[in-house]
Amino acid sequence: MIKTKELPDVGEFVIIKISKIMPHGAYCRITEYNIDSYLPISEVSSGWIKNIHEFIKEGQQDVAKVIFTDKEKRSVDISLKKVTSKAKKDKINEFGLEKRAEGMFNKALASSKNEDKKQAIVEELSRLATTYNEIINSISDGKDPLAGIKEKSFKDALYELVAKTIKPKTYTVSYNVDLTTTDTKAGINLIKEALSSIEKEGVEVLYMGAPKYRFLATDSSYPEAEDKIKHAQDILEKYKTIEFNMKSIKVQV
Repeated sequence: MIKTKELPDVGEFVIIKISKIMPHGAYCRITEYNIDSYLPISEVSSGWIKNIHEFIKEGQQDVAKVIFTDKEKRSVDISLKKVTSKAKKDKINEFGLEKRAEGMFNKALASSKNEDKKQAIVEELSRLATTYNEIINSISDGKDPLAGIKEKSFKDALYELVAKTIKPKTYTVSYNVDLTTTDTKAGINLIKEALSSIEKEGVEVLYMGAPKYRFLATDSSYPEAEDKIKHAQDILEKYKTIEFNMKSIKVQV
């Protein structure tokens, strides 16, 4: 995380490590903020707890929800029981991506010999985003989020590293298509002609066994992939003797 605040917000999910267990709660370290927090025994589990050690262990890493903060005292209370399985999974995934992005940032600093300027660069980045992953995603999408950063050698190193490391996100839209023709003489040739034109529009055509076909369109965004399918439909509509029925299957990312 690019540090833009001293404490997490109430309702925020955080990664914690349990450091010391007491009879009525536990002290934990919030990894992303490098601060201590308190986990009351009433927030460990929804059920009745006779022995807190049966539910948590020292050194255990987990996902918690922030339920109270006091900025003056730098005090934070957290809850384990208020974390759903989905929220836990999403947070762990988000944390993993952020650690990868931070690793790329540090690698770019080292390769561009800007390690001594790390603090200054981080401060500049904090005005652009709250996480390293936001910046990495923006770069991989072809944007220039570091246009205002002064250290060109660092920017070039990071952009090159992203290009080598992260595969651009693409979307594949799939449609099942039934094609028939009322022209008993030239109909088959007209269908072949139409499919050839569709392939020139960037749509992959798979023959599934007459009269069934599959159209697949891939692009960097879902709307653009769908536009390719729309162009394919427009082509088919130009052939008055071709009848078709198209049904969307799924979008793959």
